[in-house]
Amino acid sequence: MTTDDAIHHIADLQHRITEQEKTITDLSEMVVEQWKKIDVLERRLGALREEFESSKDTRNSAPEPPPPHY
Repeated sequence: MTTDDAIHHIADLQHRITEQEKTITDLSEMVVEQWKKIDVLERRLGALREEFESSKDTRNSAPEPPPPHY
């Protein structure tokens, strides 16, 4: 391997490392954003579950409407 080949090879490796670091950073940012969305959805689901559970008494005591054919 000549000196020029070695220099070209090193430059290529440096370029690949730079691209991989950028990809890792982009993927890390995506994961952070996804976890933020998951947290929001989990909180919303918890609030809906609590609302549903608290309305159980109201639903159980409400009169049942007659079937549509009456």
